[in-house]
Amino acid sequence: MKNKRARTSVDKAVVDVWQREVGELSTRNFAHRLAASEDLVLRLEIYKKLEKHRGCVNTVSFNADGNILVSGSDDKRVILWDWETGNAKLAFQSGHVSNVFQAKIMPYSDDRSLVTCAADGQVRHAQILERGAETKLLAKHQGRAHKLAIEPGSPYIFYTCGEDGLVQHIDLRTAASTELFTCCPIDDSRAYMPFIHLNAITIDPRNPNLFAVAGSDEYTRLYDIRKYKWDGSTDFGQPTDYFCPAHLIGDDQVGITGLAFSDQSELLVSYNDEFIYLFTRDMGLGPNPIPSSPLSACNKASDIGLDHSATDANEKAIPQVYKGHRNCETVKGVNFFGPKADYVVSGSDCGRIFIWKKKGGELIRVMEADKDVVNCIESHPHTTVLASSGIESDIKIWTPKAIDKPTLPANVEQQYPFKRSMTSKGADLSAITMSMQMALKQALFSFLVCCCIQQSSNRNLGAGCTD
Repeated sequence: MKNKRARTSVDKAVVDVWQREVGELSTRNFAHRLAASEDLVLRLEIYKKLEKHRGCVNTVSFNADGNILVSGSDDKRVILWDWETGNAKLAFQSGHVSNVFQAKIMPYSDDRSLVTCAADGQVRHAQILERGAETKLLAKHQGRAHKLAIEPGSPYIFYTCGEDGLVQHIDLRTAASTELFTCCPIDDSRAYMPFIHLNAITIDPRNPNLFAVAGSDEYTRLYDIRKYKWDGSTDFGQPTDYFCPAHLIGDDQVGITGLAFSDQSELLVSYNDEFIYLFTRDMGLGPNPIPSSPLSACNKASDIGLDHSATDANEKAIPQVYKGHRNCETVKGVNFFGPKADYVVSGSDCGRIFIWKKKGGELIRVMEADKDVVNCIESHPHTTVLASSGIESDIKIWTPKAIDKPTLPANVEQQYPFKRSMTSKGADLSAITMSMQMALKQALFSFLVCCCIQQSSNRNLGAGCTD
């Protein structure tokens, strides 16, 4: 079966070359087909290891041209790499006092403008100068700030989210941040969770007015920035749509660690203690979904693991599922790979990279990438190149240079069963499960209230009551 697939891929590549030579296939379409070739994906191998950080590397991303890779780490430094040579072009202190969780180069800025967020809750702007870099504080979250999302094509506008549930809109032209809303649970059934700890935010590249956020519950929420009035006269906290697999509705044991939009407005969602799902716009639950128990929802869902791209005339479309990896221990991202988002890629607790075909969900590659956990995988914007990072202090660059094509491990899904926990490993991880975090905060709040009551006769009790 493997040989048959390889021959088909090679034969198709030969036909593409012939069509390009005789003028039946444009150079651009040829490049796209080549970059999406399964034969190349099967030949991905480590090209270089970028070694300069002194801690876990929590973020990697390419600039728009693809010639520079930016990374951020537990060592609180940001490094700009010439990834082809493996040389660090610039390394500087981010200004953060804790682990850098995300660092991105702003588009159309001559690669001199970067934005970062970190475990200290700060959102910072770095300006690259001839003598180095200058950084300044733009905004602050009360809790760790995991992700930021840049408005496509804008050198000024981006959004941030954090564990305080807050979503902020930031404009570099004024260096001003606008607090849009705090993300709250869908109903009152989870009193222990006054707000959703947000782990991920992403913007739809086809319609930059739309952005999605997700975190410590089962829902991905879609918002439309056009509904926000800058004078604060409207309540912007209401999503325009919700997304969740039917069998996970009402499941308080899961959360979401990663989101990504494709150029076709498909939404990729990675759950901890569960799988990865691909939603199209017609799979939304609407602005006012009705919560239900996971048991009743399961009765409506088809068996997970079959082809979920099919639709029924009388039922809502079911999202495609991607299985095999393990996402229990860390806050992992998820991404598309290929010029037309032909593949889905994710890291795993087993220290491997998993690659699936987007259509059909077939697992085609499993690659050893970290001794512990792989958290970040970033696709090159133009060619078949991946950058990955995790608990180890290096960054691995993957290119299709392998001579032999490897085979998949046997029974890969049985090798890495879920264990329904989210323990700490590395700087960007939760020390305990999200629900336990909220329970501890609630207990701490109750303790402080009790202290205040006991000291109500003391004039100085105000200092002991501050949160």
